[in-house]
Amino acid sequence: MSKDYTFNPGDFVVYPAHGIGRVTSIETTNVAGQDLDLIAVQLSKKDKGTLRIPSTKVGDTKLRQVSTPAIMESAVKVLQGKPKVRRILWAKRALEYNGKIASGCPIATAEVIRDLYKDPKAGAGTFSERQILEQAMERFSSEYAVVHKMDEPAACAKIDGILQARFASAK
Repeated sequence: MSKDYTFNPGDFVVYPAHGIGRVTSIETTNVAGQDLDLIAVQLSKKDKGTLRIPSTKVGDTKLRQVSTPAIMESAVKVLQGKPKVRRILWAKRALEYNGKIASGCPIATAEVIRDLYKDPKAGAGTFSERQILEQAMERFSSEYAVVHKMDEPAACAKIDGILQARFASAK
């Protein structure tokens, strides 16, 4: 069996369906008489779980290394941009936003945050908008924190500052 994955114990990874995690081990298990290489990923404290992903299915799950600082910088530039809210039914937009978050791409997640983040003085938006925004912020800030070697609250504060600066410069 070829080992085409490039994950090592201790590496931070992104599992699009759950967010950030850390590879705890790469183990071989015998299942139905066959040896199976598994990558064990400990999810964030909030998700509190361990995934064991067969190495042959890594591509299917879209498990990936965390982004580079350059990619995160591109995502921050997206955050600083002007919101692009399409005038279609909310249900359709919500599906698009959830799809972008589920993709695990930090730039797509930044687009969701950019489009849903409201001026704190103008109100917070609808309940479903706030839920999607919160999920996007959680995923984005956790990866931002790992890439920039800071804790999550500091990453959230930094991202919030970037978003609020957008409204301060508009005045």
